[in-house]
Amino acid sequence: MNSAVVRAAQAIATLPAIRFIALLGLCAAYLQGGIDKVLDFPGAVAEVQHFGLAPALPIAVATIVTEFAGPALVLSGRLRWLGALWLAGFTAVATVIANRFWELPLPDRQMAANGFFEHLGLVGGFLLVAWYDLRMPERGIPQS
Repeated sequence: MNSAVVRAAQAIATLPAIRFIALLGLCAAYLQGGIDKVLDFPGAVAEVQHFGLAPALPIAVATIVTEFAGPALVLSGRLRWLGALWLAGFTAVATVIANRFWELPLPDRQMAANGFFEHLGLVGGFLLVAWYDLRMPERGIPQS
């Protein structure tokens, strides 16, 4: 590929603003979910109950904390790896609970399967964020 094109792409794609936009994109659904749950807390509790989880009230609170604290860590850069792993774990568990596509009849199964695998993509994205953050030399972690 033309080296000028590669240099231009590298100059743009490695801007700090692009990194922040990428991280914000990964965190957007959690921030929106946390805001919605705070604005409609009874609905948040009902959602937990819908999935058969108990006790619903503390689980709803823990979900809201996760949906704000995880992105705060990721976006602030302070313990970014921890926030990314927190959100990856939360998303993996929530996906298995909420997107059980294998239990649904067709045609509902396909839409739920899409949501399941899209959420696995988010898990992968957060794992990459943690991996890169933990490999940064300024963290004092040996690179392999």
